[in-house]
Amino acid sequence: MTSSDEQLLPTTRRALLHRIATAQAEGRSPSLAAAVQRQGQVVWNGSRTCVDGQAPDADTQFRIGSLTKTFTAVLVLRLRDEGLLDLADPLEKHLPGTGAGDVTIHQLLGHSAGLGAESPAPWWERTPGSLRPGLEDVLGEQSRVHPAGRRHHYSNPGYTLLGALVEAARGASWAEVLRNEILEPLGMHRTSPQAQAPHAGGWAVHPWADVMLSEPAEDLGLMAPAGQLWSTTADLLRFAAFLAEGDDRVLAAASVAEMRAPAAPSEPGDWDGHYGLGLQVVRRKGRTLIGHTGSLPGFVAALWFSTEDDVAAVAFANVTSGVLVGEVAAELVDIVAESEPRIPDPWRPLPEVDDELLALTGPWYWGARPNILRLTPGRGLELQPLNGQGRGARFTARPDGTWIGLDGYYAGETLRVVRNDDGSVNHLDLGSFVFTREPYDPAAAVPGGVDEDGWRGLGS
Repeated sequence: MTSSDEQLLPTTRRALLHRIATAQAEGRSPSLAAAVQRQGQVVWNGSRTCVDGQAPDADTQFRIGSLTKTFTAVLVLRLRDEGLLDLADPLEKHLPGTGAGDVTIHQLLGHSAGLGAESPAPWWERTPGSLRPGLEDVLGEQSRVHPAGRRHHYSNPGYTLLGALVEAARGASWAEVLRNEILEPLGMHRTSPQAQAPHAGGWAVHPWADVMLSEPAEDLGLMAPAGQLWSTTADLLRFAAFLAEGDDRVLAAASVAEMRAPAAPSEPGDWDGHYGLGLQVVRRKGRTLIGHTGSLPGFVAALWFSTEDDVAAVAFANVTSGVLVGEVAAELVDIVAESEPRIPDPWRPLPEVDDELLALTGPWYWGARPNILRLTPGRGLELQPLNGQGRGARFTARPDGTWIGLDGYYAGETLRVVRNDDGSVNHLDLGSFVFTREPYDPAAAVPGGVDEDGWRGLGS
């Protein structure tokens, strides 16, 4: 990726700088670094610092805290895609003896396993991982706070278990697997479990006085898969590009998209969105943002991207509290997306025409409700209600001549063409729903015509 500030208008660049300058000043952070990516290119880098001449740049490491969880989730999805496990498997099948073996891998990924939010005291984020040498020390005696699968309850120990699962499946340390399977393929050479110069130091700022306290940078040991990593704005924007589109060297686009799907009901009041598999998805100002936030003593971090706008933003601050860095990163996305809206790609016709598929397009009726079927690239189909009332979905073609629903009510449902004996199309069957060319077509199955007298007016 290359950096080109000239790709943004001067007014946009100034708005971005003003936002982070305000955040650093009002949040009283020793330093703050941020960057924005649009259409796969870094278009802006900015930073503020309290020390003249020592502002962090795109190569300066900050600790990213729970953003680490997204990396761990990718490693688990890789195991699933290789057929080494199923997300519905109980943990015990692959990692016996934890005391939490009945919870599923899916529940751990989506924080619905019912495990506690934190490990037993002392506070794991500010003490050495050597104090918790075994998984039993991470989970504690009362590891369950909710029944498994009932609700979303964020759990750091849950991701420790997932890291141990990765190590058991690969026969190597979590850090080694992470480097080989994600960091090296994506060119993230400045992301690491331990700090590498140049890096920021972590600080706490006194709540009632402008004085600072150095925060320790502990090795988290077994808790590393929940929050250990250090990274840079440049590296996390590479990761954002991967999360937006996938990369077959790491994880296919379909599996990355699966990470965004809701894994469990959100806690009331948490946020306007949901948690998927290692990813937070939020709705704000009519925009969907995907990514994660993170914090450890001395650091806060956030990564958000909008697929609709093709804009991603990263923000770091080296302070324990005071800077709402998740909101800062979200507003950086807003500034670019709203000041310089994405220019659509040129319309182009499909590369080839399939007359048989083309003949299926146009109006179809479910009972008396009109829908429009359109042809999409790759022999796909899209069914949408004509007047906005009803259920719509996109469908992807399968080798057997049917289509599978990708979203909405029909996600996972099968669409097939039902033909008459002479080969002509009788109706479309979508999960047992019959769509016909005429409202209540008497020649089709239910809800085909029933009343033999047919349609009638008031005086009939």
